[in-house]
Amino acid sequence: MTEVTTVVEETATPGPGPADGADALRANLYALLANLLAGAPKAELLGVLASIELPEDGADSPLGEAWAMLRAVAGKATPERLADEYQDVFIGIGRGEVVPYGSWYLTGFLMEKPLALLRDDLDRLGFKRQEHVSESEDHIAALCDVMGMISGDGGVANAEQQAAFFAAHLAAWESRFFEDLQNAPSARFYRVVGFLGERFMSVESKYLDVRAEPVERRAAT
Repeated sequence: MTEVTTVVEETATPGPGPADGADALRANLYALLANLLAGAPKAELLGVLASIELPEDGADSPLGEAWAMLRAVAGKATPERLADEYQDVFIGIGRGEVVPYGSWYLTGFLMEKPLALLRDDLDRLGFKRQEHVSESEDHIAALCDVMGMISGDGGVANAEQQAAFFAAHLAAWESRFFEDLQNAPSARFYRVVGFLGERFMSVESKYLDVRAEPVERRAAT
């Protein structure tokens, strides 16, 4: 998979244990969304997406339809066309059709209090801003990148911390962002990315609710 230039970098020592299968899949999907939302995909990544093998028993799952759609559009896309689409959707002249920042969705402005609170949490988790990146840490790609790093193999956060980070910095606005992405006038490939993101985040929020639930409360049900 093509490497993305991230907004933040991890400075904490990774956790001691490997991720289980579900956590590894979560981390990979977060990493994919981070790549696609940070910039237009290159030919290498498009080739990977176009050749995804979909399990027959998962075709009707919440994510199965989204994966099939992504494979189809990736097979028809070109890096040049997607660079233009990304420019129109996310950057534009002055502003893109979709503004991919948490502060914008939560306050209507950029660089507001939600970003300051996010920076505090990132510092506690051992992440710092990369100096050469212009985007702020509340960019949706950066948040997906962080979620992938804290939930994957050797992640620095346990289930409760992952759920708390998701609830504090994604849950209140990610569904609106992915809905807006699907409805952006210039979005073709990125309409499917929005659909995949919406489906994944719906599954993810339920998964985190269960994982972060105290053991004694689960045992009592």
